[in-house]
Amino acid sequence: MRVIHLISVLILFFITPSSIFSQDTLRSDTTSKKVKIIEDDAVVSMLDSLANLKVFSDGSSPHAQKYPAWSNYTETDIPFFSDSVYAARIAVMNENSPFEYVYNYEVKKFIELYAVRKRKLTARILGLSEIYFPLFEEQLDRFNMPLELKYLAVIESALNPIANSKAGAKGLWQFMYGTGKVYGLKVSSYVDDRYDPFKATIAACEHLQDLYDIYGNWSLALAAYNSGAGNVNKAIRRSGGLKNFWAIHRYLPKETRSYVPAFIAASYVLAYANEHKIYPVDPGILYYEVDTVTVKHPLTFDQLAEMLNIPWDEVAFLNPAYKKGVIPATPEVPYKLRLRKKYIGDFINNENAVYSYKTKKAQSEDASLAAIYASYRETEQYTVKKGETMASIAKKFHMSILELKSLNNLKKNSVKPKQKIFVYVPGSAPKIPDSLLHKQEITAKTDSTKQVVLRKDTIKPVTVEPKQEVSAPKVHVVKSGESLGLIAGKYNVTVADLMSWNNLSSSKVVVGQKIKLYAGDQKAQASTVPVAKSASAKPAAKPSSGNVKFFYYTIQSGDNLWDLADQFSVTVAQIKNLNDIKNASYLKPGQKIKIPK
Repeated sequence: MRVIHLISVLILFFITPSSIFSQDTLRSDTTSKKVKIIEDDAVVSMLDSLANLKVFSDGSSPHAQKYPAWSNYTETDIPFFSDSVYAARIAVMNENSPFEYVYNYEVKKFIELYAVRKRKLTARILGLSEIYFPLFEEQLDRFNMPLELKYLAVIESALNPIANSKAGAKGLWQFMYGTGKVYGLKVSSYVDDRYDPFKATIAACEHLQDLYDIYGNWSLALAAYNSGAGNVNKAIRRSGGLKNFWAIHRYLPKETRSYVPAFIAASYVLAYANEHKIYPVDPGILYYEVDTVTVKHPLTFDQLAEMLNIPWDEVAFLNPAYKKGVIPATPEVPYKLRLRKKYIGDFINNENAVYSYKTKKAQSEDASLAAIYASYRETEQYTVKKGETMASIAKKFHMSILELKSLNNLKKNSVKPKQKIFVYVPGSAPKIPDSLLHKQEITAKTDSTKQVVLRKDTIKPVTVEPKQEVSAPKVHVVKSGESLGLIAGKYNVTVADLMSWNNLSSSKVVVGQKIKLYAGDQKAQASTVPVAKSASAKPAAKPSSGNVKFFYYTIQSGDNLWDLADQFSVTVAQIKNLNDIKNASYLKPGQKIKIPK
């Protein structure tokens, strides 16, 4: 059976017009032709970003003895293979995977990119995979998704944790602001969850699962991840309704046409790296050497570096979500810090001392952190309207022009219509911790031995609204056939809300069980016992309310749940729960569904 499949692949490869290239392999002894060079695109750009990644800059290889293959290699001995070898290997991959792995001209171009032209950078990807692939595989397994999806991050970011595209996508999984917000990735002036490897991986799993629910095909799900479900739906319609990537290939945006071939090529090259004599460049860190600790008070990377003697660049590399080297934690809002295990004990044993440690770099650590908390605010994306200026926008959102420029890394004092910028969400600044606000006088030594004094009245106070009294909750009695998800959808709240309000440790409910529900403005006060949100639960895009508020929408040709969720700023799960939708592919033109307000 395998032989028949292989023969079929080879026949299609050499006679299909989209795959034909006159057998021009990379072997100089068989033909003088070369595979067409790929111009600088998103994939190439991400590969090139690895060249200056600081984690590789010191050239040390502490794991060289543990992994003998992790050594320098010469570029004079580059293996080349015939098309039949590539096709045979990829055919084996296809038989053992739910993905449609094929070999053709488009795939060959990217094999040449990863295995020949950029092989030195591919070696760095192999090194970084020792840090990130175990994390990806754990989450993919938890979501019961194909482990091969880990290679998608190679295409998206080349496993560069601080990757940033020209379009504004961030992190390992390259989330745009709007898509990240749908899946609970928050952006503030000091923290960007899109850079958080753990949070972004969970969000990517949820997003990919939603796309697969729409198409039932992983290649199309990958294409939609790149260009959006709308573009994939248009391509399907133009192809006459065919739901196959290669059938709709020519109708897709240019970048997306290369996306699945690049995914196949990266999967192949990383799986057959030894055959291509590509060995990992050691980043000096392995996944199983890293652990997390909870930070409960304000902390900077400078404090960690100076007091615990942890390399600053290493802290920044493992914690890319903290954009300015600051962890704005409080006991009420703690944050996670990733460190190598060998530093974890030092941090725990000296935690309070680390918080209070004054660095040599800062004139006054307390003054610095107080200023941070005074300006720490959540952000939202805003589209510049015709006639607006930077001054008018700054005034509209109670910001200074300097704050607006700093937040968006703008050099000029001008903006253009339809330009997307970040602004502060009104009223989002948290309370300055008492440890910083209530000190009458704080002193700190600087490098020049001068004394800097910060008095209480120099810190701008933050107004805190008085805590409102919680009114009696509404009670729902669980009926036969109901689940916590269905109840959450009925009242337009999240499963996490229900678990928190009712002190539930499990999402299971029984008939007759009473479930408490609170109005949206009482959610914070109602949660007497904090309950961690389920990693797979999607955040509500709108504040919850005791009564369901929705409007009806009539399904149009080409509509899907992902586009609708994005259009109306809600989640796919909310629409599914509100309409009791089990299979997202059954949406039909003319069908009326409820959309949460």
